[in-house]
Formats: sequence, C-alpha cells, structure tokens
Amino acid sequence: MSERSAHTPSHVAIRDVVARDGLQGERPVDVEQRVKLVHLLAAAGLSDIEVAAFVSSKAVPAMAGAADVVQRVADELSGVRLWALVPNVKGAELATAAGVEHLTITISASEHYSRKNTNMSGDEALAQLGAIRCAAPDAVCDVVISFAFGSAYDDETITPEEVAAVVERATGEGVDRVTLADTTGVATPRRVVDVLAATGADVGLHLHDTRGTALLNAWTAIDHGVRRFDTALGGLGGSPFAPTAGGNLATEDLVALLDDTGIDTGIDLDALVASDSFLRDLVGHDIPSRMAAALTKASQ
Repeated sequence: MSERSAHTPSHVAIRDVVARDGLQGERPVDVEQRVKLVHLLAAAGLSDIEVAAFVSSKAVPAMAGAADVVQRVADELSGVRLWALVPNVKGAELATAAGVEHLTITISASEHYSRKNTNMSGDEALAQLGAIRCAAPDAVCDVVISFAFGSAYDDETITPEEVAAVVERATGEGVDRVTLADTTGVATPRRVVDVLAATGADVGLHLHDTRGTALLNAWTAIDHGVRRFDTALGGLGGSPFAPTAGGNLATEDLVALLDDTGIDTGIDLDALVASDSFLRDLVGHDIPSRMAAALTKASQ
C-alpha cells in the first residue's frame, strides 16, 4: 500500500443505492428478494443503504411494495441507516409512516429533465423541498441534484454557477445535505473540479459511468475534498426517464480503489464481490461492475 498523501482522507462514506436506483429500471423483483439484497449489503458493512422509492407503482413498477421492504429490513437490521427516495409530500408522508428516517429527494439543475422526471418546473421542485421538510420535520433530508455536471439536451447549458445557485436555494429550504448527481455520465475531472469550485466540497456525489469516467471522477472529487458518495452494487442503475443514463459507479469498484490507497470505508470488499452472483441472478443478466467482470474471467 502506498503512503497516504496530504490530500487523502482517512475515511470516505458510501451509500449503496442498488436496491432503489439499481433496480428501478429492471423487471420487478419481489419484496423477499429485495430484502435479501439489503441484508447482503448490510452484512458487507454498508451503514447507509437506499432501500426503496415511494413513487407511483404505475410509473416505476419495480418500486412497488416500498413500505413492505422498509418495514422488513427495519425490523431485521440494526445499526444501518435506511434511506428512501420521495418525489413529493405524499411520498414523504408514506415513507415516514413506514418508519423511514432518512429521505432522498431528487430535483434537477436541468429544466427539461425536471419537467420530464417530476412534471414540475425547477422552481416548483425547489418549493416542494420546503413542503417535504414540513411534512417530515424529524427526517434527515438529502436533496440529490440531477444533471449537476451538464445537460444531456443540446439546447441547454448548465454552468457551475447555476448549479451552485440550486444548491444555495435547496439548503435554504431546510434540507440537511446535498448530493450532486451526474445523471447521464457526462462529467469529466475538469467538470468535477469546476463544479466543486462553485459549490464547495461539502456535498456528496452520485456518479454514473455512461462514458467510463465515474471512478476517475470520484478520485478527482476525493482529491478536492469530497467525502460522501452514492454507488450501487454491480454498477446497476440509471434513470428510466433519462434514456442515455448508464449505470452507477459500482460500489465494489470504488471500495477496491479506496482499499488499495488506504482509505477506510468500513466495507468488506470480499463480501461485496461475493454478492455479485446473487445480484446477477436477481436481474437475469450480466452486471457492469469491472470487479465482477474481472473475477468472472479469472475463474474461467
């Protein structure tokens, strides 16, 4: 292991989102199997897991049964912070009624995507944050800002200063923290540095690997002070409302890099990789994780 540089932290926090973001675009998986997936993540040492989305089951069939998933894992696990995505006040009320104490709320720096994803303008989505905060006053609220590193629409440009303005307005609505999402994987190290220069490093990053840059972007962000990341076991994920979105940065790929550089995550890499076969069987196809692919080839 190489010696840690002055810029390298001793610890990085990881929230795994495979049970929500990873599965939302897949064929529906029953509650029992989703609960088992969360158990595998917890057994590997994940202390933050996004387990469900309280959204319309007509719009996102794979997230049906969210309350059942939450209640099962809450009863069976301790010491794990369970997160749920909520799009609006109704979702927040359903989530808190199910016992969720940590909420993720997605808004967008892209006006086009905001209307496509939530049928709300950017201003309406920001106003919704305050309403959710009032509906769930005791919950920890993390607002995830989609398209924070650029738009996928040719007629739309999103500058770092515009992203910083969305961050400021979101925090003004009383949310507890902010995560910047590279929804369609357009980020590069330069874009990451430019955005962080405008927003500051007290944010999380939710990176997608559409163009194969997610791991490099994560390392760049760490070097510039970011200490929180969303990842997904197996590298699954992608918004069903953003067709060009690739999968998330794979949890095991980021953990492998951090382990090698002496950065603690509290996560057991071997246990993660061992869970890949379950995930592959669960979704019925190969998974994008580079660690999983490398180990599969090595065993052949």
